[in-house]
Amino acid sequence: MEWSTAAMVLGNAAIGEGIELHVFFTFWGLDAIVDRRMDKLKVSPVANPSMKIPGTDIGMANMLAGLPGMTAFASNMMAKEMKALDVPPHREFMQMVADSGAHFWACRLTYDMLGLEKEDLWSEVEDVISASDFMEISEGAQIIFI
Repeated sequence: MEWSTAAMVLGNAAIGEGIELHVFFTFWGLDAIVDRRMDKLKVSPVANPSMKIPGTDIGMANMLAGLPGMTAFASNMMAKEMKALDVPPHREFMQMVADSGAHFWACRLTYDMLGLEKEDLWSEVEDVISASDFMEISEGAQIIFI
């Protein structure tokens, strides 16, 4: 959840500045564009040094973060905070950026590893391409890896 939101915040800013935007989704980032998964993204507090105990500056220890229910708790907390700041839900944010002209690409390697089909992908994904194909598309561009 936090990584997809970060990508859309930067992507939305780029589009707003007139910058052409291409986003390549690979490995677990592919969940952000798999239609049946994109409304169920989570944030894991395990091994996340930025995850703090709510209302404090105290980092959440992995022992606490690994307890059953902590991923759901952290995900719900983050979703609530984003809603309070008027950050749209993931699918809506993705659609806003797509409607503004962004290009979304799925990684061929991950797609094949996960046994996905075209029907599994969100309708705004332009194609399934290799990392090399993405390098050609983005040649001369600034690439930001999140």
